[in-house]
Amino acid sequence: MANRKVMFVFPGQGSQYRGMGSDICSEYSVARDVYAESSDALGYDMTRLSFEDPDDEIGLTRFTQPALLTHSVACMRVFEELTNGQITPLMAAGHSLGEYTALVGAGSLSLSDGLALVQKRGELMGEHGTGGMLALTLDLETARPIADQFFCQVGGCNLPEQTVVGGKEQDLEELAAYVTENFPRKRAVPLATEGAFHTYFMVKAAQLFREVLDAADFSEPTYQVLANYTGNVHESDARGIRSRLFFQLFSPVKWVGCLQTALGQGVDTFVEFGGGLGASEDPAEKRPNLESIIKKTLRANKYEADYFASINCTTLRAAAEQLAS
Repeated sequence: MANRKVMFVFPGQGSQYRGMGSDICSEYSVARDVYAESSDALGYDMTRLSFEDPDDEIGLTRFTQPALLTHSVACMRVFEELTNGQITPLMAAGHSLGEYTALVGAGSLSLSDGLALVQKRGELMGEHGTGGMLALTLDLETARPIADQFFCQVGGCNLPEQTVVGGKEQDLEELAAYVTENFPRKRAVPLATEGAFHTYFMVKAAQLFREVLDAADFSEPTYQVLANYTGNVHESDARGIRSRLFFQLFSPVKWVGCLQTALGQGVDTFVEFGGGLGASEDPAEKRPNLESIIKKTLRANKYEADYFASINCTTLRAAAEQLAS
């Protein structure tokens, strides 16, 4: 293990689900402690929201973001306990919301401060969240001029051949029809979001969020954290971190850039914490959010690296056993 260069990664919206965190809290007191701190910081019962979601709220951005941050941090804390704190990552990165989780993990933000930030961020994104988003199986150079043509904007670069765009619903429908007609082997897949995130639709939200960022207490990260806005390592000073998080709200998520930076620094082990995909509400049946993107990137670059999911009791124990041995 001593020779591994480890990267912690954290998912963003879309990986939340009813039942999230119930399994790890039933087995690990360190996870229960994270959920208790989250409830105290936010003023509502995070366990009830995450485990039961009786009012069908976990899909609302203002609740999604704190719930995912809580779950990801709880998974990371369980992993740290299972590995006796032996694993120190070289760097961390998170997709959109996950960038805040990465900063919490690196000690740049306290858990309570991170929760306060994403709660307000989620409120503002939901309030100003008009429009929608499409995932296109097109490269950035092809997708950008098409998006411009329909008054849409690139909101994310997840893979060399996957670009996310955001815009008004009617504009997106016309864009999707254009792609279907002109690129019959490509797809335009609608995403379940409350708005056109990481586009010009979020400028007002970012302006209002600026005051919240300015008041937040950031410390120098204990390890490198990658910025979605640049695809490179965050500056170590608070002002630089605030700036990158401000621009992140209305700029494309450069996830491809983040992974390229990681590969350039020799990362050979990825560990993903939190969230989960799939129709079942059973945490044991969930699959990780970022695994496919990471593995496709590795294959495209002909790069060898290990990937470990740490999103439920089973995967946490398996990852800890292999990495701490």
